[in-house]
Amino acid sequence: MTSADQPVRAPRRDATENRAALIEAAKTVLQQDPDASLETIASAAGLSRRAVYGHFPSRDDLVRELVTAGAARIAAAMPTNSDLGVLPPASRLAVIAVALWSEVSHVRSMARIAVRSPFAESVAEVFAPLRAQVREACTLGIAEGSMRDDVDPATLARLVEGACITVLDEATRSGTTDEAGRRMVVLSALGTAGIDWRTALLSEPVAPVSPTTTTTTPEARA
Repeated sequence: MTSADQPVRAPRRDATENRAALIEAAKTVLQQDPDASLETIASAAGLSRRAVYGHFPSRDDLVRELVTAGAARIAAAMPTNSDLGVLPPASRLAVIAVALWSEVSHVRSMARIAVRSPFAESVAEVFAPLRAQVREACTLGIAEGSMRDDVDPATLARLVEGACITVLDEATRSGTTDEAGRRMVVLSALGTAGIDWRTALLSEPVAPVSPTTTTTTPEARA
């Protein structure tokens, strides 16, 4: 039998468990200290630094796997196109902003790591559908005249995204409460889109949303 014909052996149980322990330790340690060293993460997992290299070539590789998996989890919790399709553009952005905040508010430090280089590119691929939803909302808002039209929809969508990241940075730095952060991210996203803050407050969902949550919009309340 040639080597090509030999069956591939499953990883040993201890190796699988060690890898899982590393990922769990990284979640905990990096949430407390985003600059924690590989040695600190390994120690928290009960492993040596050398053992880590058996699973991940570098600290960046470990963190990249962690943040990419986290991004996939968050992306899966975002509202669907059918959820958003019944909403006006401003409410679409508000629902997206609140859903995103609800998913990242308890892991703020990890979320900040995820959107920074060298991990931003990997996370961007996972969030491509979400970015498309933001871009679509901006396209509709510009077309109907409810959002600023001094920039094109793609640029406006990136500005909205940047505003949400700024809120995350500020909320993490200042220890903003979940409720205050939730409102801040809505006002920042819609304000960047050209909607004044009083009108933006009317577009804020009445509760954190999920793909199965019914959202009350200003139009529905009228």
